[in-house]
Amino acid sequence: MEVTGSGLRIFPRNNQDANIDNKPLIAIKQFEFRASPVGLFFKPTHVRQVNVTGLAINMPPASRRSTTSSYQPRDKIKIRVDRIVCDDSQLIIGTDKPDKDPRIFQLKHIVLQDLGPNTAWPFDAVLTNPIPRGEIHASGSFGPWNTDTPGDSRVNGKYLFENADMNTINGIGGTLKSSGNFDGQLDKIAVRGEANVPNFSLNTADHPMPLSTRFQAVVDGTSGDTYLEHIDAKLGSSYFTCKGAIVDVKGKGHKIDVDTDVPNGQIADFLGLAVRKNPSPMTGLLNLQAQLQIPPGRESVSQKMSMQGAFTLRQIHFTNPEIEDKVDVMSLRAQGRTGNLKPGAPDVTSRMTGDFKMQHGALSFSRLDYRLPGGDVHLTGQYTMDGRQYEFKGKVRTKAEVSQMVASKWKSVLLKPLDPFFSKHGWGTEVPIKISSDKDGKPKFGFPL
Repeated sequence: MEVTGSGLRIFPRNNQDANIDNKPLIAIKQFEFRASPVGLFFKPTHVRQVNVTGLAINMPPASRRSTTSSYQPRDKIKIRVDRIVCDDSQLIIGTDKPDKDPRIFQLKHIVLQDLGPNTAWPFDAVLTNPIPRGEIHASGSFGPWNTDTPGDSRVNGKYLFENADMNTINGIGGTLKSSGNFDGQLDKIAVRGEANVPNFSLNTADHPMPLSTRFQAVVDGTSGDTYLEHIDAKLGSSYFTCKGAIVDVKGKGHKIDVDTDVPNGQIADFLGLAVRKNPSPMTGLLNLQAQLQIPPGRESVSQKMSMQGAFTLRQIHFTNPEIEDKVDVMSLRAQGRTGNLKPGAPDVTSRMTGDFKMQHGALSFSRLDYRLPGGDVHLTGQYTMDGRQYEFKGKVRTKAEVSQMVASKWKSVLLKPLDPFFSKHGWGTEVPIKISSDKDGKPKFGFPL
């Protein structure tokens, strides 16, 4: 026997169970099922296969689901279905939380097997993920479904998310592949897996970088909130860890808050991702602790994200020869070694520490300390992510006195009387300094007005 139908709508038994907009609990555009006469007319009812197109299940919030009803069926219908095939379906779970939108699951194709009362249902499904755009193939078991508290319904299985287009997130580029396992209740699903983007990029630089992660998280399937318990990540050749949360904001999207710890990374990897200049402005070893925030909205990620924290850079080398030469010469002067003050002087080993804040495509430093042989530089200022504009002001302190930092002997003699005026705080010399960019992005060194 085969039965077909269309336009099926099932409403709640009373208004208390209804959605505010009076949507049906279940709506089906088209359906068909096959069963033998014996299976239909003898208990329990047995159906071999059901095909459904355009299924929409609207679960109202818990406050609008009645636990009792004036209508009590004399006997529950006992039915068992071998197989249900659903195409272009949707599950909507309402919420009582004023700051949350209803949770919507778009199910492109799902196959449920061995459906019966009070049992878990094996499934194989293809879900459409809007951002980043792509299809998720998941298989496992679901249920039994808890009508009164859907969040208590059990779910477990594995998933594969391939060829996800990261470009659907404004400001981010790349192609994502992720796989893993999940287990738990619908409102608390433990997920373990890995994700890889071989060509990850930000539009501030458009320099593709390989990014790979292994993670464990807890997902609230009823609200869409994700809590990142631990992430081991690798960008280029740099390893780091993260933890945080991705929280749904009603009517706006998702807010991301992540704590990041980079114990011993390569600064070139992170600058290569964020700064347009190529090669990276500097190389060296990076230690970083920072908090990253990305608010919801349609703006580019690079423009709306903010980050603040503290860092340490070791073994610094500037890739711009002009800057490196100026630093090398400055170190020689600071040590009073004035015999070879020429471009191409031996590179010095330097170190930088600081507190920073990144927002609106620029880095601002409330503290930037730069130490090199012979002296220290203490600065505050700002640097744009495109590397074209920067301006810093502060102080330079050197072991050598003013008269010891010039190569000419007669100039050294003339400057000798000035040494006491510049010698401060136990240093041979302390002078103000200003570092800024010209219209071509080249550095200019001078004294602040």
